[in-house]
Amino acid sequence: MITARAAATFEPVGRSVATARGFVRDTLQGWGLTDLIEDAVVLTSELVTNAVVHAGTSADVRCLRDAEGVRVEVIDRHPERELPMAEVSRGRLDLSSEGGRGLLLCAALASRWGVDYTTTDKCVWFRLDQQALPVGTRSAGPALPAEALPVSETRVRVAVVQVDRADTITVWNDDARELFGYTGEQVIGKPLADLAAWPQTPGTGTGIAEALALSRWEGSYGLRDSEGRTIPVYACHLRVRDAHGEPSTVCLIVRDQERAILQSPSRLPVHGTAPDALDRPGGDPLDALIGSPPPDDLDGLLQRTVERARDMLDGDAAFLLLATDDETELEVRATTGLPSARQRFARVPVETGSGRYGSARMPSVHEDLATAPGAVPLLSGTGMHAVVTVPLKVEGRLTGSLGVASETPGRYSNEEALRLQFAADRIALAVESARLTELERLRRGSLAFLVEASELLAGTLDHNQTLALMAQMTVPTLATWCAVYTIPDAGSEPVLSYVLHEDEERIDGIKALLERVDPPDPDIALGARPWTAPADAAHNTALRSSLRSLALGTLPSPSSPGTSLSTASAVGGETVVLPLVARNRVIGLLALGKPTDERFRQDILELAEDLSRRAALALDNARLYSERTAISQSLQRSLLPPELPEIDGVDVEVIYRAAGEGNEVGGDFYDVFPIREGAYGFAIGDVCGTGPLAAAVTGLARHALRLLAREGLGGPAVLERLNAAILEEGPRARFLTLLYGELWPQSSGGALLKMVCAGHPLPLRLTPDGMVSAAASPQPLLGVMDDLELYEQSTMLNPGDVLLCVTDGVTERREGTRMLGDDGLADVLSSCTGLTAGAVAARVLRAVERFASDAPSDDMAILTLRIPE
Repeated sequence: MITARAAATFEPVGRSVATARGFVRDTLQGWGLTDLIEDAVVLTSELVTNAVVHAGTSADVRCLRDAEGVRVEVIDRHPERELPMAEVSRGRLDLSSEGGRGLLLCAALASRWGVDYTTTDKCVWFRLDQQALPVGTRSAGPALPAEALPVSETRVRVAVVQVDRADTITVWNDDARELFGYTGEQVIGKPLADLAAWPQTPGTGTGIAEALALSRWEGSYGLRDSEGRTIPVYACHLRVRDAHGEPSTVCLIVRDQERAILQSPSRLPVHGTAPDALDRPGGDPLDALIGSPPPDDLDGLLQRTVERARDMLDGDAAFLLLATDDETELEVRATTGLPSARQRFARVPVETGSGRYGSARMPSVHEDLATAPGAVPLLSGTGMHAVVTVPLKVEGRLTGSLGVASETPGRYSNEEALRLQFAADRIALAVESARLTELERLRRGSLAFLVEASELLAGTLDHNQTLALMAQMTVPTLATWCAVYTIPDAGSEPVLSYVLHEDEERIDGIKALLERVDPPDPDIALGARPWTAPADAAHNTALRSSLRSLALGTLPSPSSPGTSLSTASAVGGETVVLPLVARNRVIGLLALGKPTDERFRQDILELAEDLSRRAALALDNARLYSERTAISQSLQRSLLPPELPEIDGVDVEVIYRAAGEGNEVGGDFYDVFPIREGAYGFAIGDVCGTGPLAAAVTGLARHALRLLAREGLGGPAVLERLNAAILEEGPRARFLTLLYGELWPQSSGGALLKMVCAGHPLPLRLTPDGMVSAAASPQPLLGVMDDLELYEQSTMLNPGDVLLCVTDGVTERREGTRMLGDDGLADVLSSCTGLTAGAVAARVLRAVERFASDAPSDDMAILTLRIPE
């Protein structure tokens, strides 16, 4: 039965795909189906693309929710369009082709899918079923001796935090204040999410808001204390409602190392098995090792596994490594009893040899690591001596390694190895199943991440904005901090262009550190690789700072510039460098880093490599666009005249507007220039068309006018020679309307004008009494006929007179069937008596812009000359 529905229609334009993704994401988020969002968004993106881009029709998207999940339908208006159904069903679709890709994704991700036809449309639908989430079980553990109990601080503090329907804090007890340093007055009324440092790994299906909305939730995350430090905590959330039906969530929180206080106890062995069944081959170690987390909770399963393995052999530490896909390396995924998490996600080669993990494929016992240095690199420097390791295998394939270590030499023998191997054999299948489930979830999350990233990168051609987007997409999703280096030219050194850290206060310190470190080698053959220079430099600088402070007997100022201890901690973990390669050239480098004691997971590095390829192409496109725009604008500016000359006794003002985005020069042009002592030339013209082709003729006309006028030729001779030059351009020639004149200021006041109006809108003269009249007569335009007979007309501008010259972009301004025209321009000019030349030009421009609601589609030039009274 359908319990909720939502629908929207999207036009057949490219931006509809992004809008449809947002519609589906928001709809499922509102319904609480957060675990289905990523798959639904990816499938919707492909199917809507098929409809609005390939089929070229509008698309209806319908979301139908029921008790088991959601059905999404994408309907287009192209029912006869053939679908590659047979190829999809046989798995023979060409993956390089655009067609059928959406159906392949449906087949891979959806619970069910299909295509329905009617006489007017086609409906491609898919269904995603929601996985039932267990809410936990109730159980009790056996009595244990005191030495087997978990260790905690003398005073155990359990923070009690309650949040309301809006996830804002309403209760904050004294233990919460002691743990995190905030008083109740400081946090009550604020969202708990403001304090939570929730994991940001792609594919993580649950966030703080979703966890607080579940009926019951248990797990670990981080909370920031009053000093900005992230404290790992373990929490148990319970959703309740008061007598009025108002829901809220009660959170019990302890430090992560005290998780045993809140952590759900392990299930008891079935059928009355004794508590020591783990020690006997006849017991069921699977239950004892898995504990309470569900099998698909990989991190919880692995952590519980190492804890139970350590307890089983009464060890001091335990660790579990998972094999990479090619089984050549093992990745540390869970430890207990070892220093913090400094080895998490560290990778160890499997093959035997010095410094390699030689005991991965077979059980191994080392009585004392001091006699076999490098046998287990993970335990180097930890104080562990005896260690037993066993492989995790599924169907004969190495999937991981489980080890238990003790500080006491000679602690373990082959008997303990057999016991641990028996338990590992039972747990291996559950671990592999959970690993594959996590891998699939991460891959789906990565796919959704790359879809969004590609759309964002394709949405801008601004170089600086592309750099910022690259950094913001990697932090904190892929790394704690990142730096982008650009290489301006082939063979030049990388330049640090952008730095970002998830804590903005650390950006300046990291940037200062990286500026003192030699940039990574941009050799394309090196590929993605570790980079130790930032961590080494930070460690050395912080060490020198600490030694200097101890020598002086003072503590360093936290606000001191340069690299501080916090900066050293921020960049002290693993750092990797990925080349940004576009068009077979390294155009930059992307450095990703983790703080001290943290490493990258292999799947995160693979996702980063995918992102770097997309980002490199986007960055190179932005660079090319910026370079070509700069060249275009530089060439266009060269076509504009220099600053207007100052003419004694005459005010001159020009306003110029080129049509088209990014154009500074079009088909209209103007010029005012000195000819000889006491004489000035002025021109305003309009080349047929707009844009670069018209601008080329503009440059020819403006420069030719100056040269010919300064040769002493009169106005008609100047225009006749310009007409011949335009006709010599052949097919590139364009006709040209031009008003050319000579201005002769008079010592007694006023100015003599000699003008030739070749097919151009007539110049208008405004007298102080408000009369407007044409100041010249029309003559043939240029660039059409070989033999032109032009003549010069003279007029006198008296004090207070204004001469207005415009191009047809002013007079032909339209709104529907109305046009401003010569009469409308004359009406505007008649209201300008007493105004300066600049004010007259501005009023004319304002009248043109207000005449119609849309932006002007033609170039405009306005030239005004006024004789002051």
